[in-house]
Amino acid sequence: MNAAPIPAPGPQMILVAGPYRSGTGDDPAALDANVRAMTRAALALFRAGHLGITGEALALPLLEAAGSQRPGDALFDEIFHPIAEQLLSRCDAVLRIPGASEGADRMVAQARAEGKRVYNSPADVPAVR
Repeated sequence: MNAAPIPAPGPQMILVAGPYRSGTGDDPAALDANVRAMTRAALALFRAGHLGITGEALALPLLEAAGSQRPGDALFDEIFHPIAEQLLSRCDAVLRIPGASEGADRMVAQARAEGKRVYNSPADVPAVR
Protein backbone atom coordinates (compact mmCIF):
# COMPACT_ATOMS: atom_id res chain seq x y z
CA MET A 1 0.00 0.00 0.00
CA ASN A 2 1.37 3.43 -0.99
CA ALA A 3 1.25 6.25 1.52
CA ALA A 4 -0.77 9.26 0.49
CA PRO A 5 1.33 12.33 -0.32
CA ILE A 6 1.57 14.89 2.43
CA PRO A 7 -0.68 17.79 1.48
CA ALA A 8 0.80 21.24 1.08
CA PRO A 9 0.13 23.45 4.09
CA GLY A 10 -2.75 25.90 3.85
CA PRO A 11 -2.33 29.64 3.99
CA GLN A 12 0.60 30.62 6.19
CA MET A 13 1.73 33.81 7.87
CA ILE A 14 5.36 34.08 6.81
CA LEU A 15 7.96 36.51 8.14
CA VAL A 16 10.19 37.82 5.36
CA ALA A 17 13.72 38.14 6.74
CA GLY A 18 16.50 39.84 4.85
CA PRO A 19 19.08 42.57 5.15
CA TYR A 20 18.00 45.94 6.45
CA ARG A 21 21.16 47.75 7.60
CA SER A 22 23.84 45.28 6.48
CA GLY A 23 26.19 46.76 3.92
CA THR A 24 24.28 50.04 3.69
CA GLY A 25 26.35 52.34 5.89
CA ASP A 26 22.86 53.39 7.04
CA ASP A 27 22.37 55.25 3.74
CA PRO A 28 18.63 56.02 3.57
CA ALA A 29 18.36 55.05 -0.11
CA ALA A 30 20.05 51.69 0.54
CA LEU A 31 17.87 51.04 3.59
CA ASP A 32 14.79 51.82 1.50
CA ALA A 33 15.99 49.47 -1.25
CA ASN A 34 16.29 46.66 1.30
CA VAL A 35 12.77 47.32 2.59
CA ARG A 36 11.46 47.30 -0.99
CA ALA A 37 13.13 43.90 -1.62
CA MET A 38 11.44 42.41 1.44
CA THR A 39 8.13 44.00 0.47
CA ARG A 40 8.33 42.50 -3.03
CA ALA A 41 8.86 39.07 -1.45
CA ALA A 42 5.86 39.65 0.84
CA LEU A 43 3.77 40.56 -2.22
CA ALA A 44 4.80 37.33 -3.97
CA LEU A 45 3.70 35.40 -0.88
CA PHE A 46 0.36 37.24 -0.83
CA ARG A 47 -0.23 36.41 -4.47
CA ALA A 48 0.44 32.75 -3.64
CA GLY A 49 -2.29 32.86 -0.97
CA HIS A 50 -0.21 33.58 2.12
CA LEU A 51 0.27 36.56 4.44
CA GLY A 52 3.83 37.77 4.03
CA ILE A 53 4.91 40.26 6.68
CA THR A 54 8.09 42.12 7.48
CA GLY A 55 9.29 43.22 10.87
CA GLU A 56 10.18 46.53 9.24
CA ALA A 57 6.52 47.19 8.39
CA LEU A 58 5.75 47.16 12.10
CA ALA A 59 8.99 48.45 13.60
CA LEU A 60 9.71 51.47 11.40
CA PRO A 61 6.48 53.37 12.23
CA LEU A 62 7.01 52.59 15.93
CA LEU A 63 10.58 53.89 15.72
CA GLU A 64 9.33 57.11 14.19
CA ALA A 65 6.64 57.50 16.87
CA ALA A 66 9.18 56.78 19.61
CA GLY A 67 11.50 59.49 18.32
CA SER A 68 14.35 57.35 17.01
CA GLN A 69 16.86 59.61 15.26
CA ARG A 70 18.88 57.02 13.33
CA PRO A 71 19.35 53.28 12.84
CA GLY A 72 21.31 51.87 15.75
CA ASP A 73 20.35 54.46 18.36
CA ALA A 74 19.01 53.34 21.75
CA LEU A 75 15.38 53.42 20.59
CA PHE A 76 16.25 51.40 17.51
CA ASP A 77 17.91 48.76 19.70
CA GLU A 78 14.90 48.73 22.03
CA ILE A 79 12.35 48.21 19.25
CA PHE A 80 13.69 46.93 15.93
CA HIS A 81 14.81 43.34 16.51
CA PRO A 82 12.44 42.63 19.42
CA ILE A 83 9.48 43.41 17.11
CA ALA A 84 10.72 40.87 14.54
CA GLU A 85 11.37 38.24 17.23
CA GLN A 86 7.87 38.63 18.69
CA LEU A 87 6.32 38.63 15.25
CA LEU A 88 8.16 35.47 14.21
CA SER A 89 6.89 33.64 17.28
CA ARG A 90 3.38 34.15 15.88
CA CYS A 91 4.25 33.25 12.27
CA ASP A 92 4.10 29.81 10.67
CA ALA A 93 7.35 30.15 8.75
CA VAL A 94 10.15 32.45 7.68
CA LEU A 95 11.28 33.34 4.17
CA ARG A 96 14.99 34.24 4.13
CA ILE A 97 15.72 36.43 1.13
CA PRO A 98 19.30 36.85 -0.17
CA GLY A 99 21.86 39.17 1.35
CA ALA A 100 24.17 39.16 4.32
CA SER A 101 22.26 39.90 7.51
CA GLU A 102 23.03 38.85 11.05
CA GLY A 103 19.49 39.77 12.13
CA ALA A 104 17.87 37.73 9.34
CA ASP A 105 20.12 34.80 10.19
CA ARG A 106 18.93 35.06 13.81
CA MET A 107 15.32 34.92 12.55
CA VAL A 108 16.12 31.71 10.67
CA ALA A 109 17.76 30.21 13.77
CA GLN A 110 14.74 31.20 15.89
CA ALA A 111 12.34 29.71 13.34
CA ARG A 112 14.24 26.42 13.31
CA ALA A 113 14.39 26.35 17.12
CA GLU A 114 10.60 26.83 17.20
CA GLY A 115 10.08 24.04 14.64
CA LYS A 116 8.86 26.38 11.91
CA ARG A 117 9.40 26.04 8.18
CA VAL A 118 12.25 28.00 6.61
CA TYR A 119 12.02 28.91 2.94
CA ASN A 120 14.82 30.38 0.82
CA SER A 121 12.74 31.67 -2.08
CA PRO A 122 9.11 32.62 -2.63
CA ALA A 123 9.11 29.88 -5.27
CA ASP A 124 9.78 27.31 -2.49
CA VAL A 125 6.49 28.18 -0.75
CA PRO A 126 3.59 26.04 -1.96
CA ALA A 127 0.88 28.22 -3.45
CA VAL A 128 -2.61 27.87 -1.99
CA ARG A 129 -4.46 29.83 -4.67
